[in-house]
Amino acid sequence: MTAPSWPKLDAIAFGGDYTPEQWSRETWREDVALMREAGVNLVSIGIFAWALIETSEGVFDFTWLDEVVELLHENGISVDMGTPTASPPAWFFANHPDARVLTREGVTMGFGARGMASHSSPAYRAAAVRIATELARRYGNHPAVVLWHVHNEYGVPVGEDYSPNAVRAWRLWLQERYGSLDALNAAWGTAFWGQHYGDWEHVGAPAAAPSVVNPAQRLDFARFTDHQLRQCYIAERDAIRAHSDRPITTNFMANQHNGCDLWAWAREVDIVSDDHYLWAADEEGEIGLAIAADLTRSVGGGAPWILMEHSTSAVNWQPRNVAKRPGEMARNSLSHLGRGADGILFFQWRASRSGAEKFHSAMLPHAGTTSRVWREVVDLGDKLATLNEVRGSRVQADVAILWDFESFWAQDLEWRPSEDVDHGERIRAFYERLWRDGITADFALPGHDLSGYKLVLAPAQYMLRTADADNLNRYVAQGGTLVVSFFSAVVDENDAVHAGGFAAPLEPALGLRVEEHLPLREGATCTVDFAGRPVTADVWQEDLVLSGADVRGVYVDGPAAGEPAITRNRHGAGTGWYISTRPDAEGLAAVMAEVYADAGITPAGLPAGVEVVRRTSADADFLVAINHSAVTVSLSVSGVDLLTQTATDGMLELAGGDVAVIRSPHTADRSAQS
Repeated sequence: MTAPSWPKLDAIAFGGDYTPEQWSRETWREDVALMREAGVNLVSIGIFAWALIETSEGVFDFTWLDEVVELLHENGISVDMGTPTASPPAWFFANHPDARVLTREGVTMGFGARGMASHSSPAYRAAAVRIATELARRYGNHPAVVLWHVHNEYGVPVGEDYSPNAVRAWRLWLQERYGSLDALNAAWGTAFWGQHYGDWEHVGAPAAAPSVVNPAQRLDFARFTDHQLRQCYIAERDAIRAHSDRPITTNFMANQHNGCDLWAWAREVDIVSDDHYLWAADEEGEIGLAIAADLTRSVGGGAPWILMEHSTSAVNWQPRNVAKRPGEMARNSLSHLGRGADGILFFQWRASRSGAEKFHSAMLPHAGTTSRVWREVVDLGDKLATLNEVRGSRVQADVAILWDFESFWAQDLEWRPSEDVDHGERIRAFYERLWRDGITADFALPGHDLSGYKLVLAPAQYMLRTADADNLNRYVAQGGTLVVSFFSAVVDENDAVHAGGFAAPLEPALGLRVEEHLPLREGATCTVDFAGRPVTADVWQEDLVLSGADVRGVYVDGPAAGEPAITRNRHGAGTGWYISTRPDAEGLAAVMAEVYADAGITPAGLPAGVEVVRRTSADADFLVAINHSAVTVSLSVSGVDLLTQTATDGMLELAGGDVAVIRSPHTADRSAQS
């Protein structure tokens, strides 16, 4: 069967996870009435209900679920039907104890949480396919069911598994990948520390050992884990597809580094969906939110996507679960929408009274319908109802930031030059510079076609395949502007240092090589003289050997004092920049001003704390303007604010904490795309 690319809905999707199994039938009826009041049109059900659907092995009871589906349908609320395979029942583990996860330290995981089954267990795979099949047979063509939701947050809380089932599957995966032990030994560099293998049965999982385990082996085990998780999804997806033509998804966790390569996963879903939660410790969580939203859109090829989960207020699983302030929920929701989401859903509809997530906020909180959160939920539903014409429009960007999950997995292994080097921090710093300059970015892999971008940033490309390096060199030669940050292009796909040394594969574009890494001591800073302007940095310096690059910044102090710190190289029709130290987002301002000039990009010149992003359709532009500050700002924009139905001609006054969605005739000019 061929699935459509979007659920059959006539409005922006609005709703969230619904767990009627936790409540009485009287509460169900109250719930649907309140859902209608709030404008809810889509709820996800069944995600953790395996034990109540398959009451014992092979014995199913759909009575209560039938009743819920019909009740929702009668009230005009569509269903995102979940497969409950993230939480197998107690009877499953009693019948199949070998399906339990074994940690790297050799500890067997017990029952009572979620995500605790071995993804390599044949018994688990069979049981997951069985319940997905039965659900699809029963509800695959039900008019209420418009979307399928497989599992929940793959890789959370358990990704890697070292059980006997996993080890057997690991060996088979390696045999398929390498074909021979000679090839495996070469890829892993097993001559080091006498690790040579002469029998496949001797190849174990990289469990905890007295010292650091072979990093190439560990990188491959991360790839294997991602593959095994994805095969579990594919098995359920295919079981559903045999009985239903509705689109199928699973909820990603972009920007959470949960061991899933979302570029590969996005190829397997009909619609990309994502769960995103603010980090309470981040005082500018709106920037982290924007990163996650742009990444989600990017892995989906730019198509509209669904925000499957976020929170109305505080979550329950962080060290300090900070509540959202008045208006913050709407700003979060509309920022996601501005960055490509055509569905705004929450975890969850009604706050749970029991269990581990009872302190997690909900659309209907413990305080009920007299609460501020409830009033804001209803108001958000009203707002989204005015934005239907935004659906299907797309975000366009002139800048791409490289985001390579495999490189991150490799960089995060032990015994790197400095534990202070963090790929997430570098991406955040460069992205934050763009965000403050009002410039929208896509994310991309280094092997993607980058020709449509004026500027490509590589903040943290530790691992770089030779073919991908060739792609970046061509991008610059053909007129692109490339910025590469330190500790990039260091190793190949087997975590082996490139022949020729650090950064050697990018020498054509950058006009240099890195002779030696010079990490700084804890807490140390340094100064770079960038064209007469001091730039403060920390953590890292490098000893550069130039082969054509011009020096734009020089180390004033530190181990590389007097040596090049920031360089610019002409290669063909384009330019390659290299930044060999760690300035923060503010410190990047002067450098990026020159980079923008090379790339032909003009910053938007927005007031502090203001976020602006544009979606475009064939005949209209939709500019989403969000004021995260507390003061009123003026923005140069013309059109109609869809949220208030008021026209603005040239100047928009946007109050502190407020949002506007301005519709204007489509223009092809993206020079200040924001």
